[in-house]
Amino acid sequence: MAEFLYRVGRWCSRRAKSVIAAWVVVLAAAAGAFALFGGTLNNTVSIPGTETDRVTEQLREALPAAAGGSGRIVLSTTDGEPLTDGQQSAISALVAEAADADGVETVIDPFATEAERAEREQAIEQGRRQIEAGRSQIDEARTELTSAQEQLDAAREQAEAAGTADASAGEFGSQQDQIDLGLAELESQEADLEEQAAPLEQGAILLELADGITTVSDDGTTAVVNVAFSEPQMEITPEAKSGVTDVFDGSPVDGVEVDYSSDMFESAPALLGAGEIVGLVVAAIVLLVLLGTVIGAALPMLTALVGVGVGAMVALSLSGVIDMASVTPILGLMLGLAVGIDYSLFIVNRHRRQIKEGYDLEESIALATGTSGNAVVFAGFTVVIALVALNLTGIPFLGLMGSVGALSIATAVLVAVTFIPAMLSLVGMRILRKSERAACEAEGFHPRGEEERATKTMGTGRAAVRVLVGVGALLAVAIPSMDLRLNLPDGSSEAHDTTQYQAYAAIADKFGEGQNGPLLVVAELPGSPDEAGLQAMQVKIAQALADQDDVSAVAPIGSSDDRTIAAFQLVPESGPTSEATEDLVHALRELSVDGVDDLGIAGSASGNIDISEKLADALPTYLAVVVGLSLIILIVVFRSIFVPVVATLGFILSYYAALGGVVAIYQWGWLADVFGVDSPGPILNFLPTILVGILFGLAMDYMLFLGTGMREAYAHGVPAREAVVHGMRAGRSVVTAAAIIMISVFGGFVFSHSAMIRPIGFALAFGVLVDAFLVRMLIIPALMHLFGDKAWWLPKWLDRIIPDVDVEGASLERRHPHQEGANTRSEEAVSSSM
Repeated sequence: MAEFLYRVGRWCSRRAKSVIAAWVVVLAAAAGAFALFGGTLNNTVSIPGTETDRVTEQLREALPAAAGGSGRIVLSTTDGEPLTDGQQSAISALVAEAADADGVETVIDPFATEAERAEREQAIEQGRRQIEAGRSQIDEARTELTSAQEQLDAAREQAEAAGTADASAGEFGSQQDQIDLGLAELESQEADLEEQAAPLEQGAILLELADGITTVSDDGTTAVVNVAFSEPQMEITPEAKSGVTDVFDGSPVDGVEVDYSSDMFESAPALLGAGEIVGLVVAAIVLLVLLGTVIGAALPMLTALVGVGVGAMVALSLSGVIDMASVTPILGLMLGLAVGIDYSLFIVNRHRRQIKEGYDLEESIALATGTSGNAVVFAGFTVVIALVALNLTGIPFLGLMGSVGALSIATAVLVAVTFIPAMLSLVGMRILRKSERAACEAEGFHPRGEEERATKTMGTGRAAVRVLVGVGALLAVAIPSMDLRLNLPDGSSEAHDTTQYQAYAAIADKFGEGQNGPLLVVAELPGSPDEAGLQAMQVKIAQALADQDDVSAVAPIGSSDDRTIAAFQLVPESGPTSEATEDLVHALRELSVDGVDDLGIAGSASGNIDISEKLADALPTYLAVVVGLSLIILIVVFRSIFVPVVATLGFILSYYAALGGVVAIYQWGWLADVFGVDSPGPILNFLPTILVGILFGLAMDYMLFLGTGMREAYAHGVPAREAVVHGMRAGRSVVTAAAIIMISVFGGFVFSHSAMIRPIGFALAFGVLVDAFLVRMLIIPALMHLFGDKAWWLPKWLDRIIPDVDVEGASLERRHPHQEGANTRSEEAVSSSM
């Protein structure tokens, strides 16, 4: 591979303009593909095969009207006074207009709903009065008949005493028949009355159980418009949502503020914001300090932008045919920028060092591409494998994220080993400072190499302290990760100035937290009960649901035509991301109701819980795959058992430390003001899994660039402990700069406006920070010093079967040794650039 890349670098340097033109064409083609085929992004994620997905599909077949997704529009008066009749009429008119939008099943008028509720209450009360009146009439009639019976019995006694009983028997019999007939009629009327009272009382019970489900606040200042879409929540198109929001935005009601819930408002986060730009500026400053020239600093930035442009637009061009979450291309952008700058930096830095040592320009470009470029390809390959392996989780959206991230990494590698050599050829000697060029021209500039310094190893006691301090610090930071809770962000996670948060806060304040995440309960009923039997079952099920902890209200919302499926809306007392709601979902799924074949739970809150649990279940397997991959790669590269083991354990420490930092800030709320965390809550459910793949790849990058220097020195006969110093000297400055650049790029996304992006940016930035500076530069060198020669032990049988991977291209340097006096063209380049 090194020899091949050497030839690629030389070919690209000789045909610089053609290579650059080719990348311009590729960039234009990617832009054209995006313009022609790019679709829309969404803010929802789904996993097929979950319990929520099953129940939703069941409801979709049996009761299509209730299976569609939903959204809410919150309307509040700006002056805090109750909505006036005029405002209510205007809102009702907008509701009627929005109901005609494409993709909308129905839009519910909050005032009509409350009026219907009031009418039902009145009807039930009136029915109760009528029933009571009927019962009173029956009681009065029964009293009269009882009195008649007593009189008849007294007359019979008198007749028997007078001896006229036989003569009066016919008359007494006729009167008795009339009394018996009257009592029978009363019994029949009473049965009819009770038959009428049963559904009336059942309706009253259902109305009472649904008391907490309202659409107008008690103080009359806020109304909620519920929108039901034709398609399930995960399949609602942005056009369907905007068709509704455009109605309310286009005809504002005086004195009324409109806000949209997070499942109603479609807003894809911007690819680049102020925070991201600041991160790039910091990266540019680091490059300028390390490389010393504006041109040198500009090359990695330009290379990264070309790679990101191609990778991002190719990914976005697929959004027209693939359901893609809005966070997916941004993740690719993050990775493309960070590794694009770093990979280019490694090659440029190597090239500058060789030029200063007197190498010919073309020779230096080719050799830098074959050596540092080879390390870049190997490092990029490890990241690509780790990200592609996300497809092994069986979770489609996560696999797509990994694939897009891998595409961005592969593009960055390809740009680094082709575009950079071409640009270096055009730049020539201007990659050096003027003073360095002058020194090269004088042929006296041969800086003392790192190997010429006196090699002083660290003391054993100092090494032990470094290990204890480093590991102790990582374990302390990782402690919060034990309290990790996963979910998807809801309106409460958004910035407080967004419409999603305002809608969430208004509903929570005026109607209760649970109204932000109602659950959908689907019951399978045996047979096909009649209307009376259906209502009786609805009451029975609703009461069983209401008896559960953390239930605020329950209401039936429909049944299938054959009355074998009954659907209910259940409002928890707690918010959709709370632990209490999660416990409630599990309790409801274990609930058994007599006469009900099956009880299923669905809804956005339930779906998010299912996704989080499936992601949590997939994490250990994926982590095991990545750890195994890490061990294999590092054994092949370093030809050692100890180094791969400690490097992998270091990655695990970095990973849990990064999770601990995320939990402390985004879940517990530590330093919330510093990081702009308005409402701490559960962690983004796919963050731990995606972090494994990305952080693993980046950790292996730093391990390769530092560890291969140690390995090379040891292989050339340098004592093990001195080899550690050689390796650190060779790679310390460039790895430090690369880590700072990555932290800056990832850190820029910490202040993104998207609740999904912020914790991802922080996790990556903090993970790189602890891995690069604590694990790779503090703990591992100290451990390798403590173990000395044992750190490079490898069983002989294993040494014979594993391939010899020359990551740093040392064999290439031996095949293409630098020859004195071969810098004629360099001198000409110096003269032409002065």
